[in-house]
Amino acid sequence: MEDLFQKEVVLQTKDLTKKFGRRWAVKNLNVQVHRGDVFAFLGPNGAGKSTTIRMILTLLLPTFGSVEMFGEDLHRNRSAVLSRVCGIVEKPDFYLYLSAYKNLEIIGSMTRRVRSREIMEVLELVGLAARAFEKVKTFSHGMKQRLGIAQAILTKPELIILDEPTAGLDPQGMKEVRDLIRGLTTKREMTIFLSTHLLSEVEQVATRMAVINRGELLAQGSVQELLNQEPSDYFIQVSHNDSALKLIQALPWVQVLSSQTDRMEVRLEGGRASELNRLLVMHGVEVSSFVPHRTLEDFFLKITKGKTEL
Repeated sequence: MEDLFQKEVVLQTKDLTKKFGRRWAVKNLNVQVHRGDVFAFLGPNGAGKSTTIRMILTLLLPTFGSVEMFGEDLHRNRSAVLSRVCGIVEKPDFYLYLSAYKNLEIIGSMTRRVRSREIMEVLELVGLAARAFEKVKTFSHGMKQRLGIAQAILTKPELIILDEPTAGLDPQGMKEVRDLIRGLTTKREMTIFLSTHLLSEVEQVATRMAVINRGELLAQGSVQELLNQEPSDYFIQVSHNDSALKLIQALPWVQVLSSQTDRMEVRLEGGRASELNRLLVMHGVEVSSFVPHRTLEDFFLKITKGKTEL
């Protein structure tokens, strides 16, 4: 049952394209978001992320290509499909002189009658229950972002689309929003499509991702699988460095980058870290740490090399 939950495609684009004059903002984009994903849509500023989101939410018509949600064509079944989706593009807007509670009451009434209990539940979920009846104009930027997410989940959507939800936040505000995003998938079983240019954000919250640049898809898949496809660097701390070094140097798929008394740095072919660790232990070498040095930043810079700067 869990496998089916993970594999169901709730959003996919098919050759989605947008051209402004002679400029391709998005070109032949094909992405798939599975139910239960925190799907990171990653790329530098100006890569085409917001344009893609606007097309997904029908705020912008594609030049050609299509969008499917929940197995239905978006443009043929717009109302039915979008009733199961909520999106926040750029920053959420509120009535600043009204309370957080009143804002959600007004927004909720646009689709159905929302009970007081439901409003307080979502405010509790985003950590704003104690400030429910204070005017939004007194809220910090981070609190407004969390209130925006409360607004998004009030109608219980199956898919939430967030465009740069941590933009302009301080480190504490970013952490609060990241924790909230994790909670939406675990507590509410919602699927999150998260547009961002922050690599650290993707590493901490995303299960799958797509990398886009100049409107074109460069990579897509599980975050860990994508990182494991390429050679990775590791710091290894061992008990018998000389024995470990001799063993490692005989392996054609390992390159020793540096070696000290009790620690070395090596580069492995993708997916062979556990194999090396097992070989060391089998030959009597005690491994006290085996730490990957490869990061999403390394991966991003490699696949965008010569195309952009982050």
